[in-house]
Amino acid sequence: MMKTLKTKMQMAAVKAHSVLTNRSGDQMTGWLIVVLVVVVVGAVFMTLYQDSITTIWNSIVSKITGLLK
Repeated sequence: MMKTLKTKMQMAAVKAHSVLTNRSGDQMTGWLIVVLVVVVVGAVFMTLYQDSITTIWNSIVSKITGLLK
């Protein structure tokens, strides 16, 4: 049991090492593009709906403080 677990952990480490040392850079580029898209979409969403988000948040806070009084 322990030998198979140790073997599986070693294989996972080898696979992780090969992914992290990938020379082509395709995977890292893909992740950077995903992060960039998420940041841009989040920024646009926050810019367009900032007033609505603020109104909803203030409503939630006032209801919670009203319940606690």
